[in-house]
Amino acid sequence: MDLREALLQEYSKAQVLKIAAYIDNNPERFRNLMQLFLGEDYRLTQRAAWVLSHCADQHPALLLPHLPDLINNLQQTNLAAVKRNTVRVLQNILIPEALQGLLADICFKYLATDEPVAIKVFAMTVLANLAQQEPDLKNELRLLIEDQLPYASPAFMARANKLLPQLKENTPPITRFTNKTNK
Repeated sequence: MDLREALLQEYSKAQVLKIAAYIDNNPERFRNLMQLFLGEDYRLTQRAAWVLSHCADQHPALLLPHLPDLINNLQQTNLAAVKRNTVRVLQNILIPEALQGLLADICFKYLATDEPVAIKVFAMTVLANLAQQEPDLKNELRLLIEDQLPYASPAFMARANKLLPQLKENTPPITRFTNKTNK
């Protein structure tokens, strides 16, 4: 399958699932998808983002070699679909220590600025997970969330209500960390 052609062919859930099934747990095919996702063509990037999300849900270990590129791309992109799908998949991945600081900075920026609510909610979860590894982040994150609650959307409030107890106590994160390959 030519991934580029398949992504341009049709933009539907059925097509996304078909492409994700083709990629399956194949690192080479996933690398090809990543090249399209990180490319310059807006339409290809947006369509690849949806497939990336499905692949990462099924086989999160495929992301590991690409984490530096994914996180660096967050600094450069203005595309909401890219930000949303990248931060969404990162909320279920154990982030290597070397990348935690940069990712925390990016997510704090997303949370503190006027990003769409989905990006803010996923960034909030990434930060809460990072705070489990770096407890000094808990208070800063808690204050930022509480500051936004009076003006927040229902989605933001729902996620905040799940995360705030975790930030106040020494409780485990709400997401599943899995860097293992699903079989």
